[in-house]
Amino acid sequence: MMGPAHSLSGAAAWLGVGAATAAAGHAMPWPVLVVGALISAGAALAPDLDHKSATISRAFGPVSRALCGLVDDLSHAVYKATRGPGDPRRNGGHRTLTHTWLWAVLIGAGASAAAMFGGRWAVLGILFVHVVLAVEGLLWRAARMSSDVLVWLLGAAGAWIMAGILDKPGNGSDWLFSGSGQEYLWLGLPIVLGALVHDIGDALTVSGCPILWPIPLGRKRWYPLGPPKAMRFRAGSWVELKVLMPVFMVLGGIGAAGALDVI
Repeated sequence: MMGPAHSLSGAAAWLGVGAATAAAGHAMPWPVLVVGALISAGAALAPDLDHKSATISRAFGPVSRALCGLVDDLSHAVYKATRGPGDPRRNGGHRTLTHTWLWAVLIGAGASAAAMFGGRWAVLGILFVHVVLAVEGLLWRAARMSSDVLVWLLGAAGAWIMAGILDKPGNGSDWLFSGSGQEYLWLGLPIVLGALVHDIGDALTVSGCPILWPIPLGRKRWYPLGPPKAMRFRAGSWVELKVLMPVFMVLGGIGAAGALDVI
């Protein structure tokens, strides 16, 4: 799928989690709901770090473009080193390593560890990166028309404000993990969710997605999971733009209403 659909699906997924936790009697504080939705929306773009033309490659200028090139090379190298006898040869690493459950879990765990041990500046860095990505995905038309510096300033201001709100007692810095020194440990959860939702979205497209790697299926270690081919669509097609994106918006609204106990 394209960037806007990925970001919408990531935000909707976290809002759905918020509705589920509220129904289970463990409602999220509203700052966790909002910040988590933004992080998940941004994280839903991150698996495309292996694609030099993806939205994320433009988000941070030369830095993100260089990083995408490195991740593409790394992904391709891992693919070549681990492919099974039924896996085809490839010329690049797109939709390989970064489009797996293992990558999602490792990235989320790394973010949680950074937030817990790196202190306030690590939290601000995580928030900044994901707010910028959320703006690039959710407000992509405005982001394309404005300068990168304005988007970065918005991301920095948003990160600073959100961290200040979360730090206040009862607002969620210690949500889910309340032990001493475990503040912000939950930040990895919307990152994992966003990455997995991205992979599921890509699995619906023509090429499928090797979400289960390194678990082999038959003679393939990089098996492209997806529904029957008659149910798949091309990225950017009318199905994505006219059907899935409105569905994600509606589901997000329902999730937010349930999480905030409006319905």
